[in-house]
Amino acid sequence: MKRNNLKKKKRSSKASLIIKVALLLVASLLICVTAYGVYITKQAKHAADSAHEVLEGREVSTLREEKVEPVHDNVSILFVGVDDSENRGQGSENSRSDALILATLNNKTKTIKMLSIPRDSYVYIPSVGYKDKIAHAHAFGGTLSTIETVEGLLDIPIDYYVRMNFNAFIDVVDALGGIEAKVPYVLHEKDEFDRNSINLQPGLQHLNGSEALALARTRKQDSDIERGKRQQEILTAIIKQVATVGAISKYDDVIKAIGDNMKTDMTFSEMKSFLSYLTQGMPRIDSLTLDGTDDMSTGIYFYQLNQESVDEVTSTLKNHLNLNKSSSSLTSGNTGKDNAAGEDDPSTNESAQ
Repeated sequence: MKRNNLKKKKRSSKASLIIKVALLLVASLLICVTAYGVYITKQAKHAADSAHEVLEGREVSTLREEKVEPVHDNVSILFVGVDDSENRGQGSENSRSDALILATLNNKTKTIKMLSIPRDSYVYIPSVGYKDKIAHAHAFGGTLSTIETVEGLLDIPIDYYVRMNFNAFIDVVDALGGIEAKVPYVLHEKDEFDRNSINLQPGLQHLNGSEALALARTRKQDSDIERGKRQQEILTAIIKQVATVGAISKYDDVIKAIGDNMKTDMTFSEMKSFLSYLTQGMPRIDSLTLDGTDDMSTGIYFYQLNQESVDEVTSTLKNHLNLNKSSSSLTSGNTGKDNAAGEDDPSTNESAQ
């Protein structure tokens, strides 16, 4: 009997030790995860503070009655891609915009609509008082001029902007371990250093930062419209990669990649608000385009936008932002009564991702 009791005590003691070790490992893991989370948060806040830029005289869009709050409002973000490389010698404020993508985000449905604006679109630029290519707005008056031009074109308030140069784009894609994107044809392009080093085959490819940038910029074999579609697809691929669980361990590198190569009027708190769109995985993203025609009548190439297409896109974006209820005053109020046609009717979308 005594021998049996001794064996039971030994087994009980051993089981207790295993449980204690397991609890210690779990506690250690939780401490490490928490510490890493605190570290990442501090790094992200530092990067966000460095990237934060207030545009003088623009606390809120003139098309808004008050400033929106992304925690509970529908908002819009204008992404401005610029080439401020030393090879171009233009500087961040004097460069033309190489990519313009307007995204609207519906807080209730957690959906996104994304519009690419062709860089050669012939539009009125308020900062100079005449019509020119929309890409020139940035060269004429920086980010503020670009925002005012897009608002004038679409009658949509721009709530936030993100201006990113090509270094940031490349570094972010590389930090995420690359992205999956469809290459439409055999592509031989220059890299960010103007070297003929990018060679891609058609089909779904895993691309690094330089390759993704070359795919986003090329338009030799198709058009500016197709180029815009590719840019939307690449941005969607980046969002998809960020939304994956595996990307969490790479956030540190992503944050460092953004560094000094991005400027935005979003605060760190506002940036964190948009994480709600990723809580259930990849959000639905609808892709929009602006129809138009090529114009060489002046001897200079312009893209003449079709006004009917502009009006249709404007209506779709206003529906998504819940702004169509008022034509005279655009407000931020998300009443929860989103226009069903603007949100769910496929006929309002040029294409769905």
